Amino acid sequence: MKATDIWEIIEGEEVFFIAEIGKGFISEKEEKSVEEYLLNAKHLIDKAKEAGASAVKFQTHRVEDEQLPIKVMSPHFKEEDRYLWVKRNTDITPDWFWEEIRDYCKKEEIIFFSTPMSRGAAQTLEDVGMELWKVGSGDILDFVMLDYIRRTDKPIIISAGMSTLAELDKSLQFILEKNNRVALLHCVSKYPCPVDELNVGTVEMLKNKFNLPVGFSDHSIGFEGVLQAVKCGATVIEKHFSLSRSLWGSDHKVSMIPEEFADMVQSVKKGVGKRPLNRSIIGEVDRGLQDGQSEFRPLFRKSLVAACHIPVGTRITPEMVYAMRPQKCIDGLPSEEYTGIIDRETRVELNRYDPINYEAVWENNKVQQKNLIKTG
Repeated sequence: MKATDIWEIIEGEEVFFIAEIGKGFISEKEEKSVEEYLLNAKHLIDKAKEAGASAVKFQTHRVEDEQLPIKVMSPHFKEEDRYLWVKRNTDITPDWFWEEIRDYCKKEEIIFFSTPMSRGAAQTLEDVGMELWKVGSGDILDFVMLDYIRRTDKPIIISAGMSTLAELDKSLQFILEKNNRVALLHCVSKYPCPVDELNVGTVEMLKNKFNLPVGFSDHSIGFEGVLQAVKCGATVIEKHFSLSRSLWGSDHKVSMIPEEFADMVQSVKKGVGKRPLNRSIIGEVDRGLQDGQSEFRPLFRKSLVAACHIPVGTRITPEMVYAMRPQKCIDGLPSEEYTGIIDRETRVELNRYDPINYEAVWENNKVQQKNLIKTG
């Protein structure tokens, strides 16, 4: 299905249901072959379609431009060092894995897309021919990756977890400069999130403020929050999807099993308008950070580093820059400063993965002065 057709569905009146398979094809700690993971993924696709999903979504990693080899443990998945987890996901999903998933979804007539966790991952998915982008909560300010996907002219869905309203506004302004087909998902980055902390009234506020299609990415158990979110105007619903919440992996514990997903879809289609508003779920509508979300930010947000060796006096191009996690361990500029260092000349030599900050580059007017001297 082409990007224009997908966007018409997202903009339509019917609810667009996303089964977030993510990395759910990994279900035990023991490593398996790529072929076995592919079979797991296809089985999950079958179950998602049977349950009424409009689309299945995965997560695509390319460790070399996403995560520095630094040991960090994520609060929501303490069984595996984050670098090793990202590397494992990179190793088991070669390009042909995504090509197989794409072709299988086309045959089964369900929309396939994935969250690129870096620019490199987005380039992989672009080569595969994916027609819809998803931006995860941790990458809402990864302007390196966002600059790449906004130029593809394909629809973009953004999750707004662990972000303030000002950060969300900054991200949207950047994307909308090049691409106006954007949908926004309210999300609370807690795994699982208590129902009384979902604050789904934020859906209506975001819809009124940004005048974009708005939805809800739900990490709670059950779907009462989804029903309330649809009542508040959500037309895109995303829920993690698994065969069992007891499986090993990062997201199974907050996932819906197929029977629950099917029940949710049918409940929404039967008519949410008849349900009374639940004020405890509607909650607050300001876009501040709730307690518990801020602990994710230093681990999942990114800083700018050199993508290669950059000699002194080199004008920086986009290909020379990576946005890498974890921000708390990198003394570089935050990833949203990306456009501020492009076209500047380096004052010092940079090696691959060295942090990039404003001390490492000349100011723009200094570059202009140097060029004037050269052209005399």
